[in-house]
Amino acid sequence: MIALDTSSVVAYLDGSTGKDVLAVDLALEQQQAVLPPVVLCELLSAPRLPKRPRALFQQLPQLDLLDGYWERAGLLRARILAKGHNARIADALIAQSCLDHDVPLISRDRDFQTFSRLTPLQLLE
Repeated sequence: MIALDTSSVVAYLDGSTGKDVLAVDLALEQQQAVLPPVVLCELLSAPRLPKRPRALFQQLPQLDLLDGYWERAGLLRARILAKGHNARIADALIAQSCLDHDVPLISRDRDFQTFSRLTPLQLLE
């Protein structure tokens, strides 16, 4: 399993290039792609999202929220903020989903580099 972040999925859909876009394509092709629930919410929030990508996102497996998830995510965010780094709530929620399931995250969002330096989060860029 490999988790996809919104930033890389959007780049993939836009036809952008990069290692992350290739990784998204490969994960989808090999049916290894999973979505953290927050990523699904972000993707489906696009008001003009065409039906075909919407259907694809809804068919992809999601990472389940495990007991204590919200507490762990809050403590994770607090730890990052205490070190003086930026930690948006959505990023902390995505990172915690990946940490709970020990799955790598494909993302071009540089904010996740902090999470990967300070936690066991595996980041594929």
